[in-house]
Amino acid sequence: MSAATALNRVFAANRSAGRLALTVAAADGVTRRKRVYEEGPLRARFPNHDGAALEAVMVNTAGGIAGGDTHDLDIAVGEGAALTVTTAAAEKVYRALDDAAQISVKLTAASGARLIWVPQETILFDRARLNRRIDIDLSGDASVVVAESVYFGRAAMGETVEQGAFTDRWRLRRDGRLVFAETMKLDGAIAQKLAEPAVAGGGVAVATVLIAPGDDAMVERVRAQTFCGEAGISCWNGLAVARLCAKDGATLRRDLVSILTALGTPLPRIWLN
Repeated sequence: MSAATALNRVFAANRSAGRLALTVAAADGVTRRKRVYEEGPLRARFPNHDGAALEAVMVNTAGGIAGGDTHDLDIAVGEGAALTVTTAAAEKVYRALDDAAQISVKLTAASGARLIWVPQETILFDRARLNRRIDIDLSGDASVVVAESVYFGRAAMGETVEQGAFTDRWRLRRDGRLVFAETMKLDGAIAQKLAEPAVAGGGVAVATVLIAPGDDAMVERVRAQTFCGEAGISCWNGLAVARLCAKDGATLRRDLVSILTALGTPLPRIWLN
C-alpha cells in the first residue's frame, strides 16, 4: 500500500457523519418536543423559556466541518406549532483535501405552523468545499423565515478565501407546488470572483433571508431601515426575499439583525449574548 493510499484511508475513516431529526407539536397552546433523533456529532438543546413557542439550539460537537463530512438535518413543525432553530456558534467549514462536505437541510411546516430558521453564520476557510441544499415544504397557511449568512474567511483575522467551492441550492414548495428555486455556485478563484462588481463588489460576507408569506408592507418596513452594507428586498407571488452583502462579518451581522427585527422575527436569546 502506498503512503498516499494509507493517508487517504486515515482521512476517510475520520470523516464525520451527523444526523439530527426534530419533530415538534402543539399541545394546549404550547409547542413541545415530539421526537428528537441525534446521530454523530449533532445535538439539539432546548433553553428554558416561558412562551408558547419552542427554541432549539443545534450543536456540532465536532467543532467544525471538514471535506467529506456529511450533515443531515430534518426539522418538522406540526399543525399550529411554533419553532425557532439556531446554532450555538458559527459553523466553520475547513479546507478539503478531496471530497466536498455535504449539508442537507429539510424543513417541514404543517398548516398553521411557524418555523424560524436562523442559524449563526457559516464561515468558509481557504480551499473549503461545501455543497448545501435546503428543501422547505409548507402546508396550508404555514409560515417560514429562513436566514442564512456565509462569510468567506474572517476579515478581522486577515483571512482570504482564494480558492474553494460553494454550491447552495434552495427549494420551497407550498402544498407540494414549487414556488421558489435558486442555486448559487462559486467555484475556483473565489476571492477574484467576489471582487467582481456584478458578484459582491469586494464583499466577503453575504446573506439571504426568505420569508413566506411576504407582502409589500413587509418590504417597506425593511427598506425603511438604515444599513451599513448593501441590502435589498423584494416580494412576488406571496414571497419576500432579502439579500445582503458586506465587507466583513460584523457589518453583515448588524444588517441581518436589522432586517429580522423589521420583520418582527424574534431573535434567539443566544444571538443576544
